[in-house]
Amino acid sequence: MQSFEIETGDKAALWRDLLSAIDAITDGEPDGIANMANASALLFEYLPDVNWAGIYRLVAGELLLGPFQGKAACIRIALGAGVCGTAAATRTTQLVQDVHAFPGHIACDAASQSELVVPLIRGGELLGVIDLDSPNVARFDAVDAAACEAVGTLLATRI
Repeated sequence: MQSFEIETGDKAALWRDLLSAIDAITDGEPDGIANMANASALLFEYLPDVNWAGIYRLVAGELLLGPFQGKAACIRIALGAGVCGTAAATRTTQLVQDVHAFPGHIACDAASQSELVVPLIRGGELLGVIDLDSPNVARFDAVDAAACEAVGTLLATRI
């Protein structure tokens, strides 16, 4: 079992430590599913006010549920549909302060109020997305988005 020192009092330090932990636990492991599972577990365990953390993988032209932590989720999401599908189709991070104001939001968990979705891209190829949900409106900000993008950049090299 791995143990990590994650600073939780300061957001920048928290994300720095999470990136370091994800780097350490995925370093040298060739199995992408195992790496996605551990990354999801660390994000869910250490990020405050998050009710879902996981990965959707791009498979046969649609997003397919991958490793995650939280309630059972939507299995398949079309590109362009909802927050995840929009992030995948546009290959841009989606920072949604209020999911109920997002056109076409897909409600897998009625408790989710805000969402952060980061595309996973390696060598110009879309691999999937990291999806974080919170039961709080406006839970995520630009600091979270930039830090999660750094996690996505790292994770894309390990899946």
